[in-house]
Amino acid sequence: MESFETALASAASATEEALDSLIPSGDGPEAQVLEAMRYSALAGGKRLRPFLVMTSADLFGVARSSSLRVAAAVEMVHTYSLIHDDLPSMDNDDLRRGKPTCHIVYDEATAILAGDGLLTLAFEVLAEVDTHSLGEIRAELVLELSAAIGAQGMVGGQMLDLLAADHKLDMPEITRLQRMKTGALISYACQAGAILGKASETQRHMLTAYSHDLGLAFQIIDDLLDVEGNAAEMGKRAGKDQDAGKATFVSLLGPERAREQAEILVAQAIKHLEVFAGKGDLLRNLAKYVLTRRK
Repeated sequence: MESFETALASAASATEEALDSLIPSGDGPEAQVLEAMRYSALAGGKRLRPFLVMTSADLFGVARSSSLRVAAAVEMVHTYSLIHDDLPSMDNDDLRRGKPTCHIVYDEATAILAGDGLLTLAFEVLAEVDTHSLGEIRAELVLELSAAIGAQGMVGGQMLDLLAADHKLDMPEITRLQRMKTGALISYACQAGAILGKASETQRHMLTAYSHDLGLAFQIIDDLLDVEGNAAEMGKRAGKDQDAGKATFVSLLGPERAREQAEILVAQAIKHLEVFAGKGDLLRNLAKYVLTRRK
C-alpha cells in the first residue's frame, strides 16, 4: 500500500485535475463568474474531503473514475462555503489558502454568484450518469448531500456561528454548531464512498461514527491553530475567533485540555475502523494527521 503522504498528495492532484475539467471556462458575458469559480476552486488546499470520498470508496472497490467525480463535487461545495464564509457580511476575510479571497479579487456580487455556481454545479455532477450507472445511487448521493449542507446541516451551522458572536455558547452548543458547520460535510464525504460501494448498514454506521469523531477533532485543531498559528503558515488570518469574541473549544477548555480532547476523539475514530481491518489504514493515518496539521 502506498504511504499516507503519497496517497494524500495523489488524491489532491487528481481532484485538481477533475475540477479543472469539470468547471467550464467561457468568453461570453458570464465569463467573470466562471473565472471566479475556477480561481477559488483551483487555489490548492489540503483536499481532505475529496480524500475521504475516494479512500472510503476504495474500501468497497469502487472505480476511481466514479469516486473522483463525487470527490470533485464535494470540493466544489466546500469551496462554495469558503467563498461565502469569507464575505464581509460573514467572517470578512481577505486571505484564503494563501491568496486573496474571491470577493477581494473580483467583487462581492461576483463572489456570491461564484459560490452559487459551484454549489449548483456540484449537484449537476452528482446527477450525471458518468458518476454512477444506477439512478438510485445518484439520487441517494444528491439526497444525502442536500441534507448535509442545508439549514439543518452546514448552512444551519453557519447561522449558529454568526449568532455565536453575540451569545456565550456552552460546550454542547459549540459541539452541535461544529457538527453542523464542519462535521456534516466531512461525514457526507465518508458516506458518499459507502453509498457508491453499496456498503452494509454496519459498515455505514462505523464510517459515520468515524467521521463524527474526526470532524470534531479537526475543528478542535482548527481552533488551536486560530490561537497558536500564524497567517503565513496557515494561508488565512489567525486569531479571528478570539477577536470576534466567539466561544470555541479552546476558549472553554484551554489549549492543553482541548488538545487532549482531540486526541481522545482521534483514538475513538480509529477504533470505529476495526471492521475494515487493514483496508482502513489510510483513514487511520488521516485521523492521526489531523492532530499534527499546521494549516
